Parts: sequence; structure tokens; C-alpha cells
Amino acid sequence: MTEFLAEYLPIIMLVAFAFLIFTGFPVAFMLAGVGMAAALVAMLIGAFPEAAFYNIPLRIYGNFSHSWVYPAVVMLLFMGVALEKSGIAREMLNCLHLLFRRVPGSLAVCVTIIGVLLAPSAGLVGASVGTLTLVALPTMLAQRYPVPVATSAVAAGGTLGLILPPGLMLIFLADQMGVTVGEMFLSTVFPGFMLVGGYILYFLARGLLDPALRGAATHVPEAESERLPTGLLVLYILRSLALPALLIATVLGSIIAGWATTSQSAALGAAGSLVLMLLNGSFSIRRLHEVIRSTLEITAMVFLIVMAAQIFSYPFRFLSGDELVREFITGLGLNDWGILLTVLLIILVLGFFIDWIEITVITLPIFYPLLMTLDFAAYAGSPDLSAIWIGALIAMVLQTSFLTPPFGFALFHIRAAAPPSVQLFDIYRGVAPILGLQLAMIVVVLLFPALAAHLPDAVFDVSADR
Repeated sequence: MTEFLAEYLPIIMLVAFAFLIFTGFPVAFMLAGVGMAAALVAMLIGAFPEAAFYNIPLRIYGNFSHSWVYPAVVMLLFMGVALEKSGIAREMLNCLHLLFRRVPGSLAVCVTIIGVLLAPSAGLVGASVGTLTLVALPTMLAQRYPVPVATSAVAAGGTLGLILPPGLMLIFLADQMGVTVGEMFLSTVFPGFMLVGGYILYFLARGLLDPALRGAATHVPEAESERLPTGLLVLYILRSLALPALLIATVLGSIIAGWATTSQSAALGAAGSLVLMLLNGSFSIRRLHEVIRSTLEITAMVFLIVMAAQIFSYPFRFLSGDELVREFITGLGLNDWGILLTVLLIILVLGFFIDWIEITVITLPIFYPLLMTLDFAAYAGSPDLSAIWIGALIAMVLQTSFLTPPFGFALFHIRAAAPPSVQLFDIYRGVAPILGLQLAMIVVVLLFPALAAHLPDAVFDVSADR
């Protein structure tokens, strides 16, 4: 009995965690609780030395003290929160609406573009989608946009930042996949902007063909109307749109060009967001306190999940749980494509229930050795380009999972932040075309790995340097 328990305790850990997810209890506490319980049980049966138990805090400390990821995370979160709390995000939406006001379905198009520009705020799915819901959805509904169209635009724009640089998820994926942040950023540029183009074309088509959208009222605040003098209009566009976009481009460009480390570039973004607050007149000590407090709350949540994941994964891997999972998958008799698609499917399903942070810090370390044994070097261009391609696929699958009914995280967060008149079924109905575009893009990247691998190789010469 003791031997049986020692052998299958990692599987019991996974099953216990899977059941506890449905209790609604905070994920971090579930992870830490299951990990500690498993470690104590393993100690009682002699499968987990006491020294290993006391080694858990040291591993947590080592993870935080030796990683370059976490300082960048804090400052990018500060940048995103500052853009939202200062009203800059709302100004960006109004400015885009001013520029595209004559375009069919203009607000839906603008919300999609805002999702690209607010990539730094896409730390957690709930935060990014919730922010865009509060900023854009009331305006769209006030202009008589059908609820399914309005919510689909928010769902699309709110999750775009997850796979577009400098989104935080890409930084964590780069760390787990053993590639540089610049390479990971560039891997999603072509797929991400092709997806943006697909979204925009869809909303343009809806604007042209849907009588409800053609009849929607066009609302541009009086101070931003076309009656503004040209000079003031240029200044308004510069302050509200051009400077925030330039700040984000500077953060991204400095990382890719190698002018600064990821942490240094993130610090530049945080400082730049304060400058933007000064320029739009929203800076105050009270507002700064709100930004710092919100940043600390989100950072604490992220770090708590990472620490809990360490507590869970240490006994799990010590008891060879990762080897059991890999042996199970390889025992299915699948070829390389079958294994890759199976792992992506598992990640897709996990994304229904838990955020990307838990998936990247728990699931990927288990699957990484298995993924690196897959022979896609010739298909992607080299072993390192293969890792970059797989990382881009994982990012896109995670983004898709948050939009997939009936469990998609993003859909529930929209419903929670939306007015009471918005029904969950309308959100499901609206997101269906968006989900179709997502799945089509994943298939395209699977068939054409150069979409993810070419740009990193062209900039960093990946295939030649390693």
C-alpha cells in the first residue's frame, strides 16, 4: 500500500487539484495546500525526506532572486495600470473613434486596436478584459450596437494583448521555453497582427451588412469633434494616441534592438506612463497612490500564484510526477505531431479553468522536456526555431481557451463587468465568429511555422547563432 501510494501520489495531486478548481477557492491556496498535503503524506510514508521539505522555501527564494522576469513584471504592470487609471485608455478609444468615425462598425474596430495598444496591461485575463469592458462596452451599447457584436469586440480586444508584445504572458513563456524575450515577442507579431486584421475585417463586414450597426448613432464628444481647429486636433491626437503608442513601441523596440534589458525597458515604460499622466493632466498624489496600490495588488496575486506553484511542483516533480505524465503521453503511441497536438489540447482545456500564470509555471515545466524531444527542426528551420514556434502556438492556444464557451475566462469576466442587461448567451453568440478566426489562425501557424519563426530568425539569426 505504501509503495502504491508513493508511486501514484502525483496523480492523486492532479486529481485533487482538478476537483478543487470547481470549489471556487483561490487557485493559489489550492495549489499550495495540495502541495503541502502531498509533501506531508510523502514524508509519513518515507518517500519525501525531511530535508527536501525544508528545501521548499529555499527553492522559492532562489526562483525569485535569480530570475530576471519578476522586476520586469512589476514595472510593466505599473505601466498598464497607469494607462488605465489615468483615463489615457479611454482617451485613446475616443481619439481612435474620432479618426475612424466614418468607418462602418467604427467602435468595434477601435476597441480591437485598443487591445493592441494596451498590451502592457494584459497581465491577467480578468484585469485586461474587465478594463476594456468598463471603458468601451457602455459606449457601444449606448450607440445601439447589438449586444453580441459589442461583447465580441471587447472579448477580441481584451485578449489580444496576451499574445502581442510586450504582453506579460510572452515574458513568462520565454522564460519557460528557454528562448529570449525578444525572440518570443517577435514570434507572435505576424500571427497576432494577422489576427488583428481578421478581427477588423469581420467588424467592417458586420458594419456594412448589419442594419443595426449601420443605424447605430455616432458619438464623438463635442470637444473632440471635427469642428476642432486643425492645430488643436493634431495636438489632441498627439497627446491621446501618438505618445502612448510611441511609449509602447519604445519599450518593445529597446528590448528587440538589445539597447536595454527587459527590466530596463519595463522601467522606461513605467517612467513614461507617469510622463503621460502629467501631459494629460491626470497626475496627482492620490492618483499615483491608486496606481501603486493596484499594481501592488496585482503583483501580489501573480507572485502568490508563482510561489504556490513552486510549493505544488516541488513534491510533484520530486515524486516523478512529470515523468509519469510524459510516460502516459508517449505511451499513447503517437508520433511527434500527435504528441504536440495532445499537449496543446491539454493546455486548451486547462485554460478553461485557470489563468495563464498557473499554466506556464506548472504545466509547461512538466511538458517542456517532452516538447523538446519532438523533431520539428527541419519543419521549423532549426531546433531553436522549433522551440520558438511551439511557444507561439502555446500562446495562441491559451488566448483561444479564454474565449471558448462555455468555460472561457474572458467571457465570464465580461459578464461580471457588463451592465445587467447583457446576458451570457449573447456573449457566447457574439464570440463564435471570433473563436472561429482564432482556431483558423492556429491551424495556419501549425501549417506554416515560418509565420512564427521567420521574424525572430531574421532579427536574431537564431538558426545560425546556436
